[in-house]
Amino acid sequence: MLKNKIDFKLINLALVMLIIFLMYRTGNLWGGVFNTCLKIISPFIVAFAVAYALYPILKFLQKKKIPKGVGIFIILGVVLGTIVVLSVMVGPLLFNQVSSLFNSIIAFCKELTTNYNIDLGGVQDSLSGVFDEIVKKLGTYVSDGAMNAIGLSINYLSTFFIIFAASIYILSDMERIRASVKRYLVRKNERAYVYVRRLDNEMQNYLGGFLKIVVISFFEYSIAFTIIGHPNAILLGLLAALGNLIPYFGGIFVNIIAAITAFVINPALFIRTCIAFAVLSNVDGYIINPVVYGKSNELHPLITIFAVFAGGILWGIAGIIMALPLSIILITTYKFFGQDITSKVGAIKGNKKKA
Repeated sequence: MLKNKIDFKLINLALVMLIIFLMYRTGNLWGGVFNTCLKIISPFIVAFAVAYALYPILKFLQKKKIPKGVGIFIILGVVLGTIVVLSVMVGPLLFNQVSSLFNSIIAFCKELTTNYNIDLGGVQDSLSGVFDEIVKKLGTYVSDGAMNAIGLSINYLSTFFIIFAASIYILSDMERIRASVKRYLVRKNERAYVYVRRLDNEMQNYLGGFLKIVVISFFEYSIAFTIIGHPNAILLGLLAALGNLIPYFGGIFVNIIAAITAFVINPALFIRTCIAFAVLSNVDGYIINPVVYGKSNELHPLITIFAVFAGGILWGIAGIIMALPLSIILITTYKFFGQDITSKVGAIKGNKKKA
């Protein structure tokens, strides 16, 4: 009798509401715990991503009869050597070119204001203020804030060392990790294994193509702008390489900067620059990208633009960078499970017709 009088659904609903209320009231606690856990595991997530991206290169070296240990040493040596070269040799040159770039943009704003009566005084003051603030902060770090700079550098260096060391171990064990995941998925659900394998193929195609495009873009734009006599050739090449992280918009941003700086120097350089980035854009769009990526990871431009915009709104710069890989994952997932849905709907319609 007592059991019949108790409304268990109402009790369950009350318990759920109580749990939600307690989680809401202790949100700061859970948020702090989550952020702390994220800070702890984020270097290892980055290390896994780095190892995952470099694994195809290691496989290529192993196919060339190079031992795995030697292959890992070669890959990491090239990566470290690139970082050192960019930091020691290219760094000071890039700083001088950034200074020249700011001055050129400010001069461009002055010329528009003087010759065409366009009021860009606010933009000019903002750019001057930003550049002066950068120089001021660098001077502060060098003189008065040396200890803070050292502390910050140690923090970054320790994080980099953790990522570097973890990526070495993960890269060396990547084959075993992949084999373990494969055995587990095949044993539990073969359909899930096929899905993960398709995702893996799509991401390997994207990462391999992306790394090639970054290297090609750096040399392509640096050499092209050097040939036409642009003073910011190396900086523009580096920006073009990094601009691949932001589909479409990154390249447009680099071209605008190149055109503005060239316009300030002289009209002839401006015309050569416009011709150069028009030719380079077509070469990238119709020759290099199709050859590197092929038909894999082919996304409609509207989907790419929407993904970049949504990623920027949700997660800022990190969201913009992750927009394209996440889009590939979502579209691959939709195509994979969409086949199941279509086949099931077709089977239901066929059964209805037979009935």
